[in-house]
Amino acid sequence: MRLLIIDDEANIRKTTAVALEGMGHETLGAENGAVALKHIDDAHFDVAFLDLKLNGESGLELLPKLLKNNPKLDVVVFTAFASIENAVEAIRAGAVDYISKPFTPEQIRQVLAKIIRRRKLEGRLADLESRLSTDSPTTDLTTSEPAVQKVFEIAFKAAGTPATIMILGESGTGKTVLARTIHENSPQKENAFVTVSCPSLSKELLESELFGHVKGAFTGALNETWGKVSLADGGTLFLDEIGDLPLEIQPKLLRLLQEREYERVGEAKTRQAEVRVVAATNRNLEQAVQEGRFREDLFYRLNVISLRLPPLRERLADLPKVANNYLRFFSKQCGKQIKGFTPAAEQAMQGYGWPGNLRELRNVVERAVILAGGNQVDLADLPEKMNQTCNPPESKKLPTGTTMSLEEVENEHLRRVIAQTGTMEEAAQILGIDPATLYRKRKKLGL
Repeated sequence: MRLLIIDDEANIRKTTAVALEGMGHETLGAENGAVALKHIDDAHFDVAFLDLKLNGESGLELLPKLLKNNPKLDVVVFTAFASIENAVEAIRAGAVDYISKPFTPEQIRQVLAKIIRRRKLEGRLADLESRLSTDSPTTDLTTSEPAVQKVFEIAFKAAGTPATIMILGESGTGKTVLARTIHENSPQKENAFVTVSCPSLSKELLESELFGHVKGAFTGALNETWGKVSLADGGTLFLDEIGDLPLEIQPKLLRLLQEREYERVGEAKTRQAEVRVVAATNRNLEQAVQEGRFREDLFYRLNVISLRLPPLRERLADLPKVANNYLRFFSKQCGKQIKGFTPAAEQAMQGYGWPGNLRELRNVVERAVILAGGNQVDLADLPEKMNQTCNPPESKKLPTGTTMSLEEVENEHLRRVIAQTGTMEEAAQILGIDPATLYRKRKKLGL
């Protein structure tokens, strides 16, 4: 943490700084209230140690000013004039603890340990509140598919180790959910789970979000930030869509993984962070390495434990259970008593390709619950594309086993998949071919 020592005695500031820096913290001193307030304005501090007697100034009068400038600041008061009255007054004014002079390094260590424990609990509470406020159904990590069960077994085994984990899979397959589950079953579970979405920002802003920056490091850097790596120290850093990480940032991430070291943007000071990295991508990183878009050494450093989450179309045995889980959640949310799906709706859902995977299934079920007029979701409550493609009229069913050539069967299948999906990329994924190949076949068919 970054700590501010506010005391009018230079010797006290120096000895306190030595003790705190020996514990791994960063310190800055201030001899009076004006200097302390300037430091608070210029930079972020986690904790301030405040003397109640500041050469004519009152620490109790300075305390609310410090908190006004930084409401998240934890202030620990210390003084040679210790009394119960002073302690009560300081706590009422917003201090979190009170130490009598002379004090020992162990007393400071214990006070900081309490602050750290409280902050961790507050962080976990905020995370739980955030997850509850998203109003999402609970995730069931049991499965009827052997391939998926194997993925979960490896994930739980790896969770208890410090190994870096790579989660592969199409968009919407539950990579973020699995990453969080790994964290919650790891030795780091008491600490933060911090997510960085790699495609969401420009190169400059992404680097700042990851590693932090100092004030004035670039245009618009009006205040300093610590970055997600610092927030995840002692916990898990989840790098979502790592395949979109710019090449310029990749060496810095490699350094963090190998040396546990990094530097904030605009700062030469080397910092350390013990973070467990879990990465996820829907891209082919081996191909990206061959094309020079992803560093080979970083790829191998990330790919210690590789987990591939199958798309929903490859785990249809799980579809009824997942769909019914969503159904119960959204039925309760909408105040409806919907008990299940009609056989026609179940057949349509089993026959659909689900290019959007679990995310699409969630949206389809939510929509169906809203539209359903009875106590079951019927075929008419599902999207039109599922009605058309999964239950074609008898005249349009693919006449397999007849005298049709293999090329004709393939062409008809191509037409069905293209009609069923929203983009050529989704269709190519379902067909298991390259998008360029699909484009050529589509052009040949005149579609």
